[in-house]
Amino acid sequence: MSVTMIPFDEGEANLDWLGLCNAFAHGHSLPKAEIADSFLYRDPDTLLSRAAWIDGMGLAVKSATIFPRNPDKGAPMINGAVSLFDDTVGTLAAIIDFHLVTKWKTAGDSLFAARQLARPDSKRILIVGAGTVGRNLWQAYRAAFPDPEFTVWNRTRANAEAMVADCPGLKVADDLETAVRAADIVTSATMSTEPLIKGEWFQPGQHIDLIGAYRPDMREVDDTAMARARIFVDSYETTVGHIGEIKIPLEAGVIARDDIRADYYEPEKFKRTSDNEITLFKNGGGAHLDLMTSRYILDAWHAAK
Repeated sequence: MSVTMIPFDEGEANLDWLGLCNAFAHGHSLPKAEIADSFLYRDPDTLLSRAAWIDGMGLAVKSATIFPRNPDKGAPMINGAVSLFDDTVGTLAAIIDFHLVTKWKTAGDSLFAARQLARPDSKRILIVGAGTVGRNLWQAYRAAFPDPEFTVWNRTRANAEAMVADCPGLKVADDLETAVRAADIVTSATMSTEPLIKGEWFQPGQHIDLIGAYRPDMREVDDTAMARARIFVDSYETTVGHIGEIKIPLEAGVIARDDIRADYYEPEKFKRTSDNEITLFKNGGGAHLDLMTSRYILDAWHAAK
């Protein structure tokens, strides 16, 4: 049996952000995923493997090598692939470009949440962080919110200006506080360990989308932000005890476990309940979302043939 190989450009040509959101909704209607992560180290290099199994969908193993010295050798720092296996007989169905799955999973995760938590008439969207993820968020949010007005803030203004050159209609925000106060949606993808965004800046009706923090010591917003907002996560298992954005204020007593209102497996509770409330979503990723994204990519690949 032949194995489908899906490279980045050819695979992406078949994809649609709203289609991916529908795939996430379907994936979370199936039995809850079993997930596991493993790490191997050879200082300073790392092999990360994330595995997930969803009964009725299949299995995926997403492996990434992180070699920090590679840029000095003219090679990418991060490389990898996703192996997708058939649910019925366990055969290898596809090998998919790592960067394709990561791009669509990460930005799609935030978009899926925003479609349920942000006000439908949200128009002013602030992107905090002018890296690759910021560019992907600019693409994703345009699919669901009509006639958006995008601004970007970055610590290094030159990087924000470079992103503006790549993203038509995007404007640079000079002051972060002013930009946060003016936004309907704030989507943040930074590598910050100290909170950049203050909850005292939040306005009624805003949606806050947090992506960057992935380690126990990382945060993008402060305690006031967590206390003022209604909090949602994509998965309790991959966020609550693992990511500083949730872990630190929980341990400090700033928020309680019950203040986290829902994850994706609770669709009846994963929603905005008024136009004035502030919603906050922590995008934690997770191998189950890589599996759902990979399955969507493979299905779209077959449909295009």
